[in-house]
Amino acid sequence: MSSCGADAVHPYFFHVLLRLWRWATIANTDHQINEEIRDKEVRLIGVDGEQLGIMSSEEALRIATEQEYDLVKIAPGSNPPVCRIMDYGKYRFEQTKKEKEAKKNQRVIEIKEIRMSPSIDTNDFNTKLKNGQKFLAEGNRLKVSIRFRGREMAHTDIGGVILRDFAAKCADIANLDKAPKLEGRNMSMFLSPKPQTAPKKPAKPKPTKSDPAEAPAGEANNEADES
Repeated sequence: MSSCGADAVHPYFFHVLLRLWRWATIANTDHQINEEIRDKEVRLIGVDGEQLGIMSSEEALRIATEQEYDLVKIAPGSNPPVCRIMDYGKYRFEQTKKEKEAKKNQRVIEIKEIRMSPSIDTNDFNTKLKNGQKFLAEGNRLKVSIRFRGREMAHTDIGGVILRDFAAKCADIANLDKAPKLEGRNMSMFLSPKPQTAPKKPAKPKPTKSDPAEAPAGEANNEADES
């Protein structure tokens, strides 16, 4: 009776291990993959984008397994559904990397706030104005508010004047999103930075054609000397 060596393992055993490893690394995905695909028929696309035709999902999975790739349903709404052979773990890694890069390049717009009182003096106002213009220049939205205390509520119109003056001095770099409005003891407004446009390059002067009737002064003198 013959005996099998310890290293005589059927090749299919390695395929099973590979499938289990792939399943563990790409769990909780957004697509149906491999054994999750149970459609009667699918249209199969190969690794390099070639059309492999319509076949059963079992046959499509067998082809993907033999090539040591994943079977991924990419168009479930088609008739029949479209599946593609790919390295789904690598695909997910690249998609996650792209999403991180996109988030990194996105600028988060913050809302900064400047608070003032209706009795603010000129120096303090100019300091607040300078800080507000700095926030706007950095691309942030700006909330400017005034809080009224005690008897100041009888003169809320002063707050409106101060806020409108503030907005007017920021008009070159900001738009008024929300006009001054009194809510309780606070009056506030919102400013947003104007979109920055690239400065236009000065147009190159077009070459002017000289009038043939006008001869250079030197040529005119030479003609006079010859005569």
